[in-house]
Amino acid sequence: MPLVSYKRSRFSTRLPDDRRYTASHFWLSQAENGLWRVGFTKFAVRMLGEIVEHDWETDPGKPVEVGQIIGWVEGFKAVSDLYSVATGKFAGGNPDLADDLDVIQSDPYGKGWLYAIEGEADPESVDVNGYVSMLDATIDRMQGKRHD
Repeated sequence: MPLVSYKRSRFSTRLPDDRRYTASHFWLSQAENGLWRVGFTKFAVRMLGEIVEHDWETDPGKPVEVGQIIGWVEGFKAVSDLYSVATGKFAGGNPDLADDLDVIQSDPYGKGWLYAIEGEADPESVDVNGYVSMLDATIDRMQGKRHD
């Protein structure tokens, strides 16, 4: 998987270029025809801090829509709702997270995926270049800079 290097201020990462990205710092990868795996970007993981707990509020097989709360994660820095970034059927959470939540931080673009949905990705999701622009704007806002 080709990676795009990104660095701004004190944050750097390598972003897979085969994904879709959202303004809420999730990535989507088409695992199979119509099945999307979803995870946090490295930026999201850094903002949350170490993940200590999570749970799903939606059962596998249930319909979901973009923006619907489907669960939550608790990190040392924050508790955050987990939103669906696709429309379709909730296919379930990553079963590996039950044994090892650290994988969300250690391998956010691989084994640390969060959940899967059968359906369509958020139509407002962007490619890696669009996400780089979003990251620039987000980091600039955090530093109090204007981004035009």
